[in-house]
Amino acid sequence: MLGALGDVDLIFHAGDVGAENILQQLGQIAPIHAVRGNTDYGDVAERLPLDVVTDVEVPGGSLRVYMKHIREDIDLDPVAAEIDVVITGHTHRPLVEEIGGVLWLNPGSCGPRRFDLPVTLARLTTTPDGRPAAEIVELEA
Repeated sequence: MLGALGDVDLIFHAGDVGAENILQQLGQIAPIHAVRGNTDYGDVAERLPLDVVTDVEVPGGSLRVYMKHIREDIDLDPVAAEIDVVITGHTHRPLVEEIGGVLWLNPGSCGPRRFDLPVTLARLTTTPDGRPAAEIVELEA
């Protein structure tokens, strides 16, 4: 599964990391931003913030990315905060949707299969005019 990340510039992990070695493995591929999920405990939970806001340089500008594990726990207005992309996890249901000019993304889960859901990750890119775009990539379990 790590091979699917071979050419990425940056990794976002939306929580439920599980173990410190997961972050170490991902960090060897590319810089990583991660948030604490509801199943993260101990050292992993202590290391991870509940949310992350970061500006990512992209061709022609930058994107502001906000990440929090549980979508319903978001306590800011992404439009007012000038957020371009909101990344969440928790449900493990892959989702790409645009609301009010903001791209909302749930990459699903690329770890152990959750429930009857596919094993997925998401690729976040930009369009030629600099807008965020994403696709869900289904992996072999």
